[in-house]
Amino acid sequence: MVEYLSSSLDPVFHALGDATRRAMLRQLAQSPRSVTELAAPHDMSLAAASKHIKVLESAGLISREVQGRTHTCRLNAAPLASAQEWLSYYEKFWTSRLDALEALLKAEDAAKAKPKSKPQPKSK
Repeated sequence: MVEYLSSSLDPVFHALGDATRRAMLRQLAQSPRSVTELAAPHDMSLAAASKHIKVLESAGLISREVQGRTHTCRLNAAPLASAQEWLSYYEKFWTSRLDALEALLKAEDAAKAKPKSKPQPKSK
């Protein structure tokens, strides 16, 4: 299942690999925005913002609606659910590893807390 999803997830993880695009997704999670509004918090031209938006679109993370000269972008979170599903496999892996480490450390602490018995003096 993990390998099946990975080919469709490549563009999603590529899109998420850039801080500007992640910030744009966060903005879109609040409400639809124009390209101008998405570019505003970043020190970039509208052309540069448009390139980031095209990457997000190709990953299926956003949709764009054009009304006259205004391009309005909306979040499509479905591909993020697929990414979360893929990541959950590794979350289970790390959780089991951390649980094993916790058990080992607790056993070590318990062994240190046991009072050591004093050796009995030898009788002559």
